[in-house]
Amino acid sequence: MLNILLFVVFPYVALAIGIVGTIYRYLTNQYSFTSLSSQLLENDWQFWGSTLWHYGILPTTVIHLAGFTVPKIMAALHSTPEMLYLAEVAGKILGIMALVGVGILLYRRLVSSKVRTVTSPVDWIVLALLFGQVLFGLILAFGYRWGAAWFLHTATPWMASLATFQPAPQYVTALPLAHKVHFLTGFLLFALMPFSRLVHIVTFPTSYAWRRFQLVIWTRRKAAQ
Repeated sequence: MLNILLFVVFPYVALAIGIVGTIYRYLTNQYSFTSLSSQLLENDWQFWGSTLWHYGILPTTVIHLAGFTVPKIMAALHSTPEMLYLAEVAGKILGIMALVGVGILLYRRLVSSKVRTVTSPVDWIVLALLFGQVLFGLILAFGYRWGAAWFLHTATPWMASLATFQPAPQYVTALPLAHKVHFLTGFLLFALMPFSRLVHIVTFPTSYAWRRFQLVIWTRRKAAQ
């Protein structure tokens, strides 16, 4: 019964909250679709934390999504020991980058009084969950090797069963606790998206790469003689 609640009911509830809540927030308050950046309050830690986080988590997310959506292609890409080993090394590097990045962002909010002032309880919860999510991902990467292979035979068919409304939790219920925490935390973060800064994910500026340059000129009036 517990496995049904955790790996069937909870994922559907989390997806429903994330999707419906995000749509509702967009329809009622479009201007809140932002990361609410605190860069102007503190930029040094922000730069390193944000850069490492995004360069680590974005490729990792794309790879995970590819494993869910095109498993046959991913299986073909990892069909040789050399490619499997390369995936192992790349995944660990990206994971460490993401962990250090989110760790810096969390530390920044702890030590900067200005940033801490504009940090909401949901911000703390999301940052803690993101840190834990990446940490457990690295635990899996180092403790249960060759994830690119076993992922396609456990998490992928489980997600496919949910997508086709034929849930098959048996694919993941026998996995160690670290795997289950990693999976469930991902769904929890999705459910929190409409209530947090994570909502900016769905408003990625696709034209950013070829935008026109913005010239900012600071002017200061000369003091009266």
